[in-house]
Amino acid sequence: MTVLIDPPAWPAHGMLWSHLVSDTSLDELHAFAAANGIQRRAFDLDHYDVPDRRHDELIAAGAHPVSGRELVRRLIGSGLRVPARDRAPRH
Repeated sequence: MTVLIDPPAWPAHGMLWSHLVSDTSLDELHAFAAANGIQRRAFDLDHYDVPDRRHDELIAAGAHPVSGRELVRRLIGSGLRVPARDRAPRH
């Protein structure tokens, strides 16, 4: 089981956000998120968006901290990455 989290660096809604992914399966990712009280609405096709205040807590729960670049590299390598061109446009 490898759940990864990048540093909180993505601004939105007045705070910074991290991405939480699995390099193994979405089932693993959903199970980790549910076990840690992350609501399904935070899921965005291949990752969960988590606020900066949860970062250290999720690492303590078993998420492996990696750089944003490493997170993307591992997500692509897993075959779970959903490319931007396949995402619905946001308005």
